[in-house]
Amino acid sequence: MEDEPSPPNHAVSHGSPQDERTATAALHVPDDTLNADGCNTAGRCTANAVEGRQDFHVTDAPPFWTRHGRSVSSVSYHSINGQRPAPITLEDRSFEENEVTQGCWAKSVSIDDFTIVSGATGIGAYVVWHCTVATLKGGDLEMRKRYSEFDRLRTDLVRAFPHAEAMIPQLPRKSTVSRFRPRFLESRKAGLAHFMNCVLLNPEFAASPILKDFIFS
Repeated sequence: MEDEPSPPNHAVSHGSPQDERTATAALHVPDDTLNADGCNTAGRCTANAVEGRQDFHVTDAPPFWTRHGRSVSSVSYHSINGQRPAPITLEDRSFEENEVTQGCWAKSVSIDDFTIVSGATGIGAYVVWHCTVATLKGGDLEMRKRYSEFDRLRTDLVRAFPHAEAMIPQLPRKSTVSRFRPRFLESRKAGLAHFMNCVLLNPEFAASPILKDFIFS
């Protein structure tokens, strides 16, 4: 009769004292690399740090556990020095008069009609434009101007206000062949009205002697 095998021995041998010291040294982590939770700077917890816990495991720190510092450049200068910014003073000048606002005296300009003036022999004919300026005070100013006078007005304004040339519209184009045709004259009429409104409703231009001479001459 064969001998029955002996039951397996479940006792764990701890080995010799020398082996236990070697195992303990392998688990040792320097104190200066542990934080308050017993984890080292890499985010790994040691067996010594979780002494008395049975459910611990080794893991890496989540990526959002990154320390975000604020540099001095992003900190308010006044918060660093403990100073308050200078107070803002608001002044109401809506009732003050100045030369710029006083330059506006017209409300609108319209080119109402035109007249073709011809010589005795039909040579040297030209067009006279009938203009009406509505003032802010309620009165109207009527004037009659030739195209050459509008052209001279624009040249004088560009020379006097070179910094504002972009605000002075171009005049309608010239045409020797079509200058008396109704369609061409209607297009020129609209272009002259646009030019006069842009110029006369600009406070800087309206206050200039150049524009006043043009209107009252």
